[in-house]
Amino acid sequence: MNELKSGSNLEKVLKAGHFAFTGECGPPKGANVEHLKEKIAHLKGVVDSVNITDNQTAVVRMSSWAASTIMLQEGVEPNFQMVCRDRNRLAMMSDILGVYSMGIRNMLCLSGDHQSFGNHPQSKNVYDIDSIQLIALVKKMRDEGKFMNDEEIDTPPKMFIGAAANPFADPAEYRVYRMANKIRAGADFIQTQCIYNMEKFRLFMKKAVDMGLHEKCYILAGVTPMKSVGMARYMASSVPGMDVPESLIKRLQGAEKGKVAEEGIKFALEQIEEFREMEGVAGVHLMAIEWEHRVPEIAERAKMLPRPKI
Repeated sequence: MNELKSGSNLEKVLKAGHFAFTGECGPPKGANVEHLKEKIAHLKGVVDSVNITDNQTAVVRMSSWAASTIMLQEGVEPNFQMVCRDRNRLAMMSDILGVYSMGIRNMLCLSGDHQSFGNHPQSKNVYDIDSIQLIALVKKMRDEGKFMNDEEIDTPPKMFIGAAANPFADPAEYRVYRMANKIRAGADFIQTQCIYNMEKFRLFMKKAVDMGLHEKCYILAGVTPMKSVGMARYMASSVPGMDVPESLIKRLQGAEKGKVAEEGIKFALEQIEEFREMEGVAGVHLMAIEWEHRVPEIAERAKMLPRPKI
């Protein structure tokens, strides 16, 4: 993992041995560029790169590539997301070339939430290829300079390739092997689903380390601070693949009135502190859902600032 593959700041931070810190930003449900810029401003200089989601939860939003381009213009490095739900291979390769030509250097390859979860459940999904095939496609375009049909690309897109991993989805014992398949396909870095069950995640990481996966790919642990008891209960009961221990819900319930969000942040800070010491974890991916304004405070309290300039 020594040779630089792209001009990505995130790649440079990881390859220099720093503990990475990435953020996330959902594009607006419209064309409100000023609101997007406000959200971006909270993250500037605080994280190494920012994920721009692609119609997250199958809800229509400004396109990931457009929001990523705006973010780049604002001086923040985007991590462009692409889901397999909405595009065939023609559109995928076209968009990969397009975002690279605009200066975007990070890309996260995802399956995408099923459309039945979103606001257009009658829409048709595509899934021409799956997320592992998409990873392999981006790697082929970058390393071989060829399209999927083996035709030559005049200027290959040198992307730093990311993928997602959920350590808690069923069947749980298979999750580390699915992550291994994504790494084998060409993922340079992994961002996990948000973690609440620390005990299970420790076991997941032990397996990953035993398999040597941390030596082939950078693994970033996902953190989402709980804002309320209601949020914790909803994630525990209604979000597929989420594991929220009852002990955490009780901890939030036991917080003083008006202090539940603070307790959620305290738990997130405890997690970040443990992840810094956990073998195989190369950084943290902070998903502060519609809470971008709290990210600078969390970063400061987690002793993640200042970020390295490379």
